[in-house]
Amino acid sequence: MSEWKQQIYRVGTTTGEFDGPPDDPIPHRQKIEPWLSAVFQSEHLSLLLGNGFTKAIAIEAGSTPAEMDVISFGCDLEDKVNAYAEKTAKATGRGKPNIEDQLRAAIQLMLGLNIMGDERASTWETSIGNVLTTFLQSILESEEGIHESISGCHKGRQAYKLLVSFLLSFASRAATRERLQIFTTNYDRLIEYGCDRVGLRIIDRFVGAINPIFRSSRIDVDMHYNPPGIRGEPRYLEGVVRLTKLHGSIDWRFENSELRRYGIPFGASIKHSDMPSTPLKTVMIYPNPAKDVETSEYPYSELFRDFSSSLCRPNSVLVTYGYGFGDDHINRVIDHMLTIPSTHLVIISYDDPSNRIYNFCDKVGRAAQISLLIGSHFAGMKPLVEHYLPKPAIDTITFRETILNERRGKSQDKKRMEEEGVEQEPSEPEEKPF
Repeated sequence: MSEWKQQIYRVGTTTGEFDGPPDDPIPHRQKIEPWLSAVFQSEHLSLLLGNGFTKAIAIEAGSTPAEMDVISFGCDLEDKVNAYAEKTAKATGRGKPNIEDQLRAAIQLMLGLNIMGDERASTWETSIGNVLTTFLQSILESEEGIHESISGCHKGRQAYKLLVSFLLSFASRAATRERLQIFTTNYDRLIEYGCDRVGLRIIDRFVGAINPIFRSSRIDVDMHYNPPGIRGEPRYLEGVVRLTKLHGSIDWRFENSELRRYGIPFGASIKHSDMPSTPLKTVMIYPNPAKDVETSEYPYSELFRDFSSSLCRPNSVLVTYGYGFGDDHINRVIDHMLTIPSTHLVIISYDDPSNRIYNFCDKVGRAAQISLLIGSHFAGMKPLVEHYLPKPAIDTITFRETILNERRGKSQDKKRMEEEGVEQEPSEPEEKPF
């Protein structure tokens, strides 16, 4: 049983717990926003977005998010599939099974029936294909609802502003820092859509213009520029992020021993020409193992190698939003990351379903390396963006304003002390640039 209240934040040495939303966010903002500003400028920053991210934007836009609830296959031995899905869900700490658990069990059953030469294998193959098609359609409909709302009604414009502010709060990195690395378990393209609307450039493993191909090469192709008057010292170009979709995407297809990304519009119809007629054999969304051992490991092995190498290094920070800690293969990497003393984890979640977040934090036992923002007030998309997420850290105007106010404050204090006859301590000489 969780010992946390409904609303909780823990940043640094400051902790606050509440049974309901606080009346005034300003006192908490004064503690949370500076801490997050410092954390976001760490040497290595990664952002893990779960289904809660898409759901939050969809709700703000007045759209219906795609659900991960259990479904019915309508085939013989379905009770065995559901029992195994429930068993695996409990083993991973997820509690209740979802469609991913069912698909994983159903695909394993289908492969076993194929080995046995059982005629029921073809029935299961057809049913799984229909379920995948329906699942893809629900994702596309969710995308379409978000797009139409953002492009039309006033509520959608508010959702667009929240999406823009959220992405820029993380992506605005100083030129001396490494790129923001975005990881997601989502199959939709909301991150890509938001980056396109904001003007952020995405770097991933796909190479090509018409039908980009997934490459195993880890050459860090990046974007730089030469500052005026400086030679041989290129700097990172602003507005560039790296993206890794750990569970695949609805526009990925495995064909002719190559993984390609197709140009399916955001919120397209399920009847779009680039949507496959047999998604079970081609669409690369987890937990679809396709046909053989190689495709079951590729490209997911490459994606998780990127995930672990990005997190498990000194001075690395991971921020999770909308991720419920229900995937043990991801939790394991995060656990290993925290064994490095200089790493830090920031968990932002609307709630704690089945106490998974509490159990994870209790298991790793590294409270000093974990910051928390949990609850509808601290992690809801609107209050989070409006009150707690920092402005873009490369905002030089705000930075200069802060310095100017500090200098004016010191000048006024000095004048007041002179008028009151208070003896002043000698100040250290200010360092001047060469």
